[in-house]
Amino acid sequence: MFGDLFEEDFSFLSNNHCGKGKKAKPRDSEPPAPRDFTNLSGIKNQGGTCYLNSLLQTLLFTPEFREALFALGPEELGTLDDSSKPDAKVRIIPLQLQRLFAQLLLLDQQAASTTDLTESFGWNSHEEMRQHDVQELNRILFSALETSLVGTSGHDLINRLYHGIVVNQIVCKECKNISERQEDFLDLTVAVKGVTGLEEALWNMYVEEEYFENENLYQCGACDKLVEASKSAKLRKLPPFLTISLLRFNFDFEKCERYKETSCYTFPIQINLRPFCEQTEMDDSEYMYELFSVIIHKGGCYGGHYHVYIRDVDELGNWQLQEEEDRLIEDKPLRVTENAKEIENPLAVLKGILSEEESKQIPVDQLGQKLLEKYGVSWNKKYRKQCGALRKYLQNHPQIFQFSPDENKVGLKEKHKLLFKSDSQGQTLQSPLQKNDVQWNSEKNPTGPRDNSAGCHWFDLNDSKVHPIKEKDIEKQFQGKESAYMLFYRKSQLKRPAEARGNPRYQIPEHLLNEMNAANTELQKKRAECDSANNGIDLHLHLSSCYKFHNGALHPSLTWRESVVDLTIDRRKMLGDLRQSVFQMLESWEGDMILSIARPLPAGLHLYQILDGDELTLDGIGLADGADIFVWNGKEVGGTKVMTGPDHEPVVINVLRLAEHNEGGKGQHFTESQHVFSCSTRLGDLRRALAPSGGIILKNGSGPDKEAKNWEVFLEEDMKETVKSVGLTDGCSVLILDSHDQSFVDVSGGNLTAFTYDISWLQVKNFCRTDDEEKRVKITATIETVMSDIKMKAIRELQLEEELANDSCLRPVNGNGKLLSPVPEDYTVKEAELKMGSLLGLCHGKAPTSTQLFLYFIVGSDQNTSPEMEIIVEETASVKECLNLMLEKSGLSEVCFCVLVGDNWHLRRIDWCYEAGEALSQENATLKELNVCRGDTLVITEGKLPPKGFLKIPIWWLKSSSHMKRGENAQDQVNGMTCKMDALQVSPAGDSPEYIHTDMDLCYAGSIEIAGEASLEDLKMQAMTLPYCQEQIVPLPSFLRAWTLENKHLGKLLRNNKQQLNDYKLGSRVEICIEALQKEENLGPHELLLRVQMGIPGERDYYDSTDLVWDVSKECTTWALRQRVASHYCLPVDKIEIAKYFPEKFEWLPISSWTQQISKRKRKKKQESLQLAPYHLKDGDIIGVKNLLLDDTKDFSTVRDDVGKEKQRQLALEKKKSRQAERLQDHVFSDEKLIKHRKPEVALSINVGVFR
Repeated sequence: MFGDLFEEDFSFLSNNHCGKGKKAKPRDSEPPAPRDFTNLSGIKNQGGTCYLNSLLQTLLFTPEFREALFALGPEELGTLDDSSKPDAKVRIIPLQLQRLFAQLLLLDQQAASTTDLTESFGWNSHEEMRQHDVQELNRILFSALETSLVGTSGHDLINRLYHGIVVNQIVCKECKNISERQEDFLDLTVAVKGVTGLEEALWNMYVEEEYFENENLYQCGACDKLVEASKSAKLRKLPPFLTISLLRFNFDFEKCERYKETSCYTFPIQINLRPFCEQTEMDDSEYMYELFSVIIHKGGCYGGHYHVYIRDVDELGNWQLQEEEDRLIEDKPLRVTENAKEIENPLAVLKGILSEEESKQIPVDQLGQKLLEKYGVSWNKKYRKQCGALRKYLQNHPQIFQFSPDENKVGLKEKHKLLFKSDSQGQTLQSPLQKNDVQWNSEKNPTGPRDNSAGCHWFDLNDSKVHPIKEKDIEKQFQGKESAYMLFYRKSQLKRPAEARGNPRYQIPEHLLNEMNAANTELQKKRAECDSANNGIDLHLHLSSCYKFHNGALHPSLTWRESVVDLTIDRRKMLGDLRQSVFQMLESWEGDMILSIARPLPAGLHLYQILDGDELTLDGIGLADGADIFVWNGKEVGGTKVMTGPDHEPVVINVLRLAEHNEGGKGQHFTESQHVFSCSTRLGDLRRALAPSGGIILKNGSGPDKEAKNWEVFLEEDMKETVKSVGLTDGCSVLILDSHDQSFVDVSGGNLTAFTYDISWLQVKNFCRTDDEEKRVKITATIETVMSDIKMKAIRELQLEEELANDSCLRPVNGNGKLLSPVPEDYTVKEAELKMGSLLGLCHGKAPTSTQLFLYFIVGSDQNTSPEMEIIVEETASVKECLNLMLEKSGLSEVCFCVLVGDNWHLRRIDWCYEAGEALSQENATLKELNVCRGDTLVITEGKLPPKGFLKIPIWWLKSSSHMKRGENAQDQVNGMTCKMDALQVSPAGDSPEYIHTDMDLCYAGSIEIAGEASLEDLKMQAMTLPYCQEQIVPLPSFLRAWTLENKHLGKLLRNNKQQLNDYKLGSRVEICIEALQKEENLGPHELLLRVQMGIPGERDYYDSTDLVWDVSKECTTWALRQRVASHYCLPVDKIEIAKYFPEKFEWLPISSWTQQISKRKRKKKQESLQLAPYHLKDGDIIGVKNLLLDDTKDFSTVRDDVGKEKQRQLALEKKKSRQAERLQDHVFSDEKLIKHRKPEVALSINVGVFR
């Protein structure tokens, strides 16, 4: 957090131990460094202002905020030059913020200073050194800006961009009275503890209801008594920019101290807020938000550091990842990469260990030991710094881990034993979050990274440093000591003008542009002067007359200092100038002068390439400050020929021999000596030098670590190799075993048997014969063992026929017992990505070669009706060839004899929820080109591939309620399908047009392919050509009504037959429901279609519903609806009561008495549209009607509603009991800690002048 405030400057020290070094120049004398390759500027840390820097960068990269601030001119804000005048009205804070933003956008410097801004806040040096909370600063800074901008055109700047409204409602269960309270917000604060992510937190806040019941009742103002009630909250008004603060800091009441919540907390890149809003009728784009800034906190609750991930909306920076870093990562050994992935997620590691245990619970201490045994790392060394103590970490995840009553044992909860099984990489497979039948679909709320195309460039702004990052790097901030703390979203509708893209000068006032231009000119002048002074380099000249060559390297005859001459020269000069300078320094030099690059090694000084090309610059040939130059004749030193270059580097090797008295033969006693060899020395020569009487050489590549498991025998065929080719480097150890010691070595296996640990192994289970299916054998192997050898060993161990080798393969078995794709026999264990100890199945069938793919496939997306099949194809096969092979294997090719095989079918990938997903549309492309991998699952889907731009839409037919049997519950007839959609479980793909059930009012008619530019009338016309629809008597498309089908309910009513389908934004997976009408219908945009039903007098039931079209263009009020309903039934307005039905809650909300429950003072305000809260009236809603002339009861509920409510109440009680049980188990581990005395906290404040 403190930046470079306490960094020591060691530049006065030379990189070479024999040089004199250079004196460091004062930092103040040098101009600030220019911007790096990102072309973005950071902000200097004043000692403890990283929280301020992160928030300022977020505001800077909020273009609408930045431009609104720049729009305020000197005539409104004043000027900084007048700030010293006593009577001047200068608004210093917005002026300094304008100036800082201009510097960050235009000034060519690596980091800008916030000193002037913090001085305008009234902060002193002590305030700048204190650490504060960025969420607190966000509120205080906005308040200061609002106060500073009073009386200007920007007085509503904060309110316009960040202000939103939350409405809290309490509904009385008896009189249905609604008590409502609004709350304004500039940021939303959401819980972290006990929830898995942002969506779940918002769901708990704005979807879940709180019930007042039993002993906890609500005092209703209308009833004037304690009653049962429900409390809920909704977002009434969404701001253009949504700020979300995460409550990561909590208080432990048992320990009386604060702590930071470090558990995993996910948040999406895009989020749809429709489920949390009061008004949900608008288009999806009104609710879509995109993440553009994440402020991250690293540390604990009493201190730490802030930095921010920001999306560059206007593409002002240069987003380019360093390819060198990616190359180095890819070049790491595969084993290291696998291990890193395997133990990266502690939650997955612990669940993997516990899921493998046969007993339900194991001791906590034993869990730590099993972690050490399985992964080779301890909890304290790997995870404690990030996640805290092991017991505390387990207690922080009560939804996953379950403790015994005495808290000494821990295990997985039952649901996680089924849902969370660790795979071979230590990752977990988890079903998506579901709540109240709502699934957080990754298509609607993508949390994964998007392509880093235009507008998706992310940067990490960490005080003065700016680095480009990938969007997927955000996922690393979901959990741990370094995790997300504030989230900033912007409306997806907000589009930036084309002229703002890549233009940092956009909308900046002229006076600030002139100031920045002048400052850049001054910076360039200072940098030119400093560059001239900084180009001198110090070279260390080693004279050959002061050196001698022995033991494979050069060594000084005198001391190091006496053998070296320092020379300072401009790096931009030529090599010829350097040679001339050396001649002038060494007047006594005779003969040829050769300059060679030298480097000190552990063995001594070694020479590399000769400097040649006098016309080249010193910088061009790579001479850096502190470089070592050897001056000699190019042939010999002191009469000894010297070999140069990297091929003759001297290597210092530790030579070990077993001690004479080595009791037990455990290798713990060695005699050690150092020898120097050229890296080009052959091993045979090395053996003759070290063991002239014969012997065996073993290598330990781990340097000083002499553990026996690392020893490797050099075989006879290795003797022709060189020291360099076998990997011997400085510090490596070799063990020389004489003839009497060779009994310890298994030469054929290459192991030191007296020192080795248990050999690694794989399990093989017999799946070839059912009688021996449970038999398993252990096969010893290493990561380099070929799979064909493992198979042959397994066949012999299982005592099977040798002929089985030609018709069998090895298939990994996952944690669920499923056989995975066979492993090619020419692969090694390492190439097959198998972990030691893994279970393999020996199965019938040939294994694929390295150029073949083993694929799973199913016909249709329903696994219950179509079993999963397997096939092996060449990776160079085309999609069409693969489809024909699959059709042939599944027997469908015989069914399709009348048409060309494959013309009526196409292939799709399987998506994450195991349904048919993306189509493989390029039929002539190869599987390899489409990145189809070994073990993938494909779906054979009926129908041709839809052309580009076409929609494939399933059509359902809704029967009118008049066709229903007499005597059926009228409530079940509402909308013709409201209560019967739960029976819909058949996928439309590939089904024949038939009734789903004999009593169903909805049946599948078929699917159509239609262009997105076609009209709604064209869709209806095409639907009429389907075989089932032809059986119905429909004269014209205007006699049809079209609905979208969403989550087993009628969704949006499609109006205007002439409108294009693309205008409805239907999406690729939309389903359309067609309803036949008795007369033509062409609803206007202001006409509302309602289903009204009259109550049966004396019964808790209703007659059949009828359609009611209501024109709401003039008003959509209670009185207008009552008039329309009364006119429809030819009844007086005062003799009816109406109510809206909420089927998901089994509740009726009376409409007629709404205005009678409020005071006259508020009545005018409450006479709002019924399309708003609390009714949200929309097409297809059910309106119940009571005829007071025949039935004076005002109870709209039915018997079915009572049953539904009772079921909901039972579910709520079960949920409450489970939560109470979890809380009882969530005991905090009381571990004694040293109490640290901390400084008292000081409230954050910003001083603002009075401008009212």
